[in-house]
Formats: sequence, C-alpha cells, structure tokens
Amino acid sequence: MNASWAFPFIFVAGMLQAVGAVMNGALNRSMVNPWLATSISFLLVLFLAIGLFACMPRPLPTVGDVARMPWWAPLGGVTGAVAVFAGLLLIRKLGAGPVNGATITANIIASLLIDHFGLLHMAPHALNPYRIAGAGLMIAGVTLIARF
Repeated sequence: MNASWAFPFIFVAGMLQAVGAVMNGALNRSMVNPWLATSISFLLVLFLAIGLFACMPRPLPTVGDVARMPWWAPLGGVTGAVAVFAGLLLIRKLGAGPVNGATITANIIASLLIDHFGLLHMAPHALNPYRIAGAGLMIAGVTLIARF
C-alpha cells in the first residue's frame, strides 16, 4: 500500500469504528442478550475473514514464523472484543460521542505508554510535552462532549 493512503485509510477506518459501535448497540437492543449480540457480530467478522483467506491464501507462515511469534500475539482480537462489548452495552446510555471519544482517548493514552516504554516489541518513542499535551486535550475534549 502506498504510504500516502495510510492516513486517509485510517481516517475511514476510524469513522467506520464509530458507525460500528452504533450498529452494535442496535444489535444488542434487538438481541436483548449482549453475549448473543457479541457472538453474532464476531461470527460475521469470522466468516468475512475466512472468505477473504479463501480468496487470498498466500502467503502462509513458515513453522519458524509461528515459533518466533510472541505468545500474546493472537490475543489482539480478544482485546478488541472488550472494546466492542463495552460499546455494545454503553452506547445507548452514554451516546456515540462519549463512548467513542473515551475509547479513542484511552487508546491514545495506552499507545503513548506503549511507545514510551517500548512495550510489546515496539520501538521506543519517548513522551514529550507535546504528546502529553495532546493526550490532555483529548481528555478535555471527551469531557466536554460527555458533559454537553
């Protein structure tokens, strides 16, 4: 992928994440049981992923690739499921703005810590006053959105 498309693609993905949270809230309301709603949501993702893999099965990892994989690498989907489940339960009560804003702000804060400490094999990127100010502005913005 050409690097010039990276930020527009991420921007569209972020917009879709906000829409998806509202869709999941409607799914939860219709299904009544949040665990059933979560299961339906993730089964659709699973079927899509299997379909895409069937169309594009290459490349495949080598045994060495799998052996070098960190033990925690496959857990990314589970961590994402927590965010989906939280939004599914809370979007109707709090609104799309506060739920998505808090999710993104928490993501920013965690990402800054991951970068700063080089966690999960990421290259370190030190905190500085500008990055801290950006996180503070995110917190202030979400507070305003949630309050008003």
